[in-house]
Formats: sequence, C-alpha cells, structure tokens
Amino acid sequence: MTALAGGTVQSVDWLAIAPPTIAAAAALAVLVADLFLAERNKPLLGWLATGGLALAALFLLPLRDGDRRTFCLTSDPNVCSYAADDFAVVIQFLVLGGALLTALLSMSEVHERRSPSEVSEGLSGGREGHSKLPAGEFWFLLLSSASGAALLPASRDLATLVVALEVASLPAFALVGLRRGDRLSSEAALKFFLSSVTATAVMLMGVSFVYAATGSLHLSRIAGALGHTDPRLATLAQAGVVLTLVGFAFKTAAVPFHFWVPETYVGAPLPVAAYLSVIGKAVGFSGLILVTVLAFPAYADVWGPALALLAALTMTVGNVAALRQRPDRPHSAVRLLAWSSVAQAGYLLVPIAAAGYADTSRGASRAIGSTVAYALMYAAVNLGAFAVAALVTRTHPTGRLADYRGLYAARPLAALALGFFLLCLAGLPPGVIGLFAKVTVFSAAVDAGLGWLAVVMAVNVVIALYYYLQWTAALFRAPATAAGAAAPEPTAPAARAVPASLTVVIGLAAVLGVALSGAPQLVLRFASGALL
Repeated sequence: MTALAGGTVQSVDWLAIAPPTIAAAAALAVLVADLFLAERNKPLLGWLATGGLALAALFLLPLRDGDRRTFCLTSDPNVCSYAADDFAVVIQFLVLGGALLTALLSMSEVHERRSPSEVSEGLSGGREGHSKLPAGEFWFLLLSSASGAALLPASRDLATLVVALEVASLPAFALVGLRRGDRLSSEAALKFFLSSVTATAVMLMGVSFVYAATGSLHLSRIAGALGHTDPRLATLAQAGVVLTLVGFAFKTAAVPFHFWVPETYVGAPLPVAAYLSVIGKAVGFSGLILVTVLAFPAYADVWGPALALLAALTMTVGNVAALRQRPDRPHSAVRLLAWSSVAQAGYLLVPIAAAGYADTSRGASRAIGSTVAYALMYAAVNLGAFAVAALVTRTHPTGRLADYRGLYAARPLAALALGFFLLCLAGLPPGVIGLFAKVTVFSAAVDAGLGWLAVVMAVNVVIALYYYLQWTAALFRAPATAAGAAAPEPTAPAARAVPASLTVVIGLAAVLGVALSGAPQLVLRFASGALL
C-alpha cells in the first residue's frame, strides 16, 4: 500500500508493522471501552488486552522467513526507517510474549475484589492500605508501553529509535506510580521519572551531535559517515557517540546508572516490576545493540572496552548487593530479584562488548546471538520467579525472604517451580538452560580475547550461587515454628485461592524452562536468527 506525502510516493508494508500496530490499536480499544463498561464488567478489559497482545504475537509468524522493510527513502530504497528482519522479529517475540505473561500475571492484581479489611491490612503489597489498580488506565498503559517496546527493535533510524524508546518508557513511569495513596509507589515513580528523563536528555544531545557530524539519522548512513568524518567534526562525533551510549546504558540498568532499580521494583506493583525486569531490559539492550553494531562500528575500539568495563562493574555490584539482602527485611525478596536483575544485565553486556572486538560482521553477529539467547532464557525464568513472588505475597504481604521458608510444606508445586527458576538463574542443573546461556556468554568473551572479563564473570557466577542456593534451600526447610525459631507473623492473613491466571503464568514459565533445559540448543538456534 502507498501513501502520498510531500509529492513523493511512500510505500507502507502493513504486514511488517502489524505487531506494534496491533498492540497500539488494542490500547486505544481498551481506552474507549473503559468509558462505557460498568465496574462489574471491567475484567473484560484484561481479556481484551491479553487478546490484543496474543494477536500481535501471532502476526510475527508471517515475518519469520522474510526481510521486510518499509518507510524507505524514495531516493534510496535500501535506506529504511523500519526493518522487520530476523533480529527485530526475535526481540518482538520476546517483548510481546513477555508482555502477554505480564498481562496474565496482572489479572488478579487489577481485577480481584478485596474486602475493606484486606485493603486496610495492605494485603496486596504490605505498605499503607490501598485499593486495587484502576483497570482502564493499567491496561492502556501496559499495551502502550508494549507497542513502543515492539517498535524499537525494528527501528533503523535514530529518530524512530528515540520515539519508540520513549513510547515504551513513559507509560512505565505511570504504571510504577499507579497505586493511589501508596507512598512507596509515588516515590518510586518520581525517582524513575527524574532519572530516566535526565538520561533521555543526555541521549538526545548525543543524537543531535551525531546528526550534526554525519548529516543523517539512518543507522546505515551514520555507520558509513562516521568512518569518514571531517576532522573538524571528529570531536563532535565522538561526544555524540559517548552521550548516546550513556542514555542506553541507563535503560539497561548498567552500573553506575542502576540506582533507580531497587526502589522502583519495590515501589511498583509486582507485575509492573516483572515487566520492567524483562521487557524494560529487552528495550534497553536491543537499542544498545542497534546503535553500537549498526550505527557506530567505526568506534568499536571505544565502545567495546567501555562496555566490557561496564559489564564487569554491573555484574559485580549487582551480585554483591544481592548477597547483602537480609531475610527479615521488608520487601527483601523483590530487592534481591532487583539486584539479581542488575547482575544479569552485566552478563547480557558481555557479548555486546565482545562484538566490539570481532574482526568481521559475522563474528559480531554471533556475539549478538549470545545476548539474545541469554535474554530469552532470562525472560522466561525471571517472569516465573516474579509470579511465584506474587503468589507468596498474597499471604505474606511484607514480602520478606524469610516468608519463603517452608514454602514446600504449604505449596509444594510453587516451591518446586521457584527452586527451578532460581537454579536456572544460577546456572545449575536441573536448570540446564541457565547453564547453557551462561556458557554461551562465557564463550563469546573468550572468543573475543576478553579473558579477564571471562574470569570476572566466573567469579560473579560463584558469588551468585550463594544467594540463589540460600533462597532455594529455605523453600524446603521446616517452617519456622520450632522452639528457638522465629515465630510466624501473628497477623499473617489466611491463605486464599490462587487465581487461575497466576497459576497459568507459573505453569507456562516452568514448562518453557523445563522444555528448553531438555533441548537448550533450540534457544541458540532461534537466537541465531537474530544475526544483524
């Protein structure tokens, strides 16, 4: 189909842009439907949102075997702003699949009716009493953010990249602070917003410098222009590259741009924290991959070592901070998952850094495939861990690590699932997929000649084993009721029925993790389709 604009004919491939477009259309449909639905019918909005995400994901199937491009320059059809290539389709699968699981995880949080006593006890979060989340606003914001996240990996110019990044990020600020009357939620949203806006401003300045030095916003043209920059503009180009990378480093929660993560995860509703830990991370890393490998290969000798150093700092700070979490501290379970998320970001940075040392584009693509494989594994098991955390906080609203002691006696299947997820994150059998992902990342570092980074990663994996195994062991210990042990909370609420949607999320994540642990090569084969 074509559209007439400015005297030129612009071709639009509607099938190529279908996944983010359907997610955006579903967001608008939810917003309009919310105006006319009675309160008792609000749960229909959740199913409408879930159906929209499922439909958007289904439209990825026709894109598997093609390299479809659209919004191309009429003067040069090979220079396009949108590319539904292998890399984009794989990341869109991760984003839309993760958003779909997040939607199912959110059903009970948004639509479950609570009694006045439950609200006063803060049953859903362990903070000051608050009511359930507003349904229309929540689903609209979630779908809007997912549409931006799905658009970003297909963006092939800096303007579209920045717009997609902000469409994914701005609704996330509101999602974090959507709990009305919750002090922690409001503070988390404000910190998240201020720090992210600062990073965006830095990134926009970098983008403007790059445009001034190269005369183009398209990634392919920037790559060619940076290799032959006018010496008078070399300093401007270097500053633009650095500032752009700083902005994306914040989105990936790389140290020292990680400070917003723990408070944001604790203050946000649990499904939103799960969403940020997976989809938010995918957005940041896909953007970072695009600007480094496609736009800035001429500066690989700069961003390669810089990202290697960031990877070492990020995994070390994240693991040490997770190691220091006290089991009796309120919200310590989510804090540990938050710091673990920071550490995992360090592992994800390793192959991107290795791509900067690759001699050929094929070698860089193989390294990027390692990052994508690790991200796919991390998405499945981390969403599963957050789902079990959401289950436990239904009866233990303080969300302490100590609340998980004896979980096997009360909910054996949930305990087995969480133990499996934690072993996957640690990289230990039977979580073979986690071990496979770590070995793949480790190999990328060794193949790039980054032996010192491989050693740092090995040390950090050992550090992480301690707190993952400590949490796993607590699941199977006897409940803390024996003499001399800490007494259970006197006001702990009674167990409630587990929502079907929550059970489905835990089950899907567990089945996916077990299946991939039986055939881990499938992940790498699927991720190898992400060759740029």
